[in-house]
Amino acid sequence: MNSAQLVEILKEHLPSEHFKWRFDRKTDKVRLEHSVLKKGMDISLPEILVKYEQKKEAAIKEIVYTIGETFKAMEKEQSIGFSDSTIIYPVIRSSSFPKESAVGHRFLMKDHTAETCIYYALDLGTTYRLIDESMLESLGMSETEITESALFRVRALPTAMKKDEVSGNIYYFVNNNDGYDASRILNSTFLKEMEAKIEGHMTVSVPHQDVLIIGDIRNDTGYDVLAQMAMHFFTTGTVPVTSLSFIYEDGKLEPIFIMAKNRLARREGKKK
Repeated sequence: MNSAQLVEILKEHLPSEHFKWRFDRKTDKVRLEHSVLKKGMDISLPEILVKYEQKKEAAIKEIVYTIGETFKAMEKEQSIGFSDSTIIYPVIRSSSFPKESAVGHRFLMKDHTAETCIYYALDLGTTYRLIDESMLESLGMSETEITESALFRVRALPTAMKKDEVSGNIYYFVNNNDGYDASRILNSTFLKEMEAKIEGHMTVSVPHQDVLIIGDIRNDTGYDVLAQMAMHFFTTGTVPVTSLSFIYEDGKLEPIFIMAKNRLARREGKKK
């Protein structure tokens, strides 16, 4: 499948007299405008094509659902505003993620690690909207109030996990598909509880927004498995964050480059 064919498939799945499609072959993007809302979005086609090769029709369903829910949120915003919506969560994004909205308003955000940043999202049920400065007056909240409310709420999210063992290493997966799985990395209490049960080196990974991976790495093979795992999730996620993982120790996250000859030898003393 090529980009032009993908655009035609998206048109078939999103039939609406209000949608105007503009395909730019040079940038390999399609601009989708809503004629009534006077708003739209840019869709990067190469990323969807990569996911299509891996997930086939499921990849199409994912992007169609995301587009549909985004426009529903826009319609709700235009009709009733934000007055009744005060549920806010933090979301993790790559450090290269845009700092402003499409119309030039600065997103509320904080630095997290060298690879990640924290943005703030207004929860709208089946989707959410990233909060920018233009929304503060409508929300009736200050930037400080928003960040504090978001941090409080993320601590209340469930942390149920699935467990897998590979070559003597343990991997825990938080995957609730609520849009905030990666956000659990901000739940310091949860991370400290996990650190207490880890026997090897504790790693934390947020390859995309819908998964948090905690590793109990007990031998060299564990790092190789983690690198492959994180890259797989990164390339298949709807909203990729980073393929790099982090060493967690005493409340701090340190990005690690996982290579065959780099086994974090300086940390061996602590875990023996």
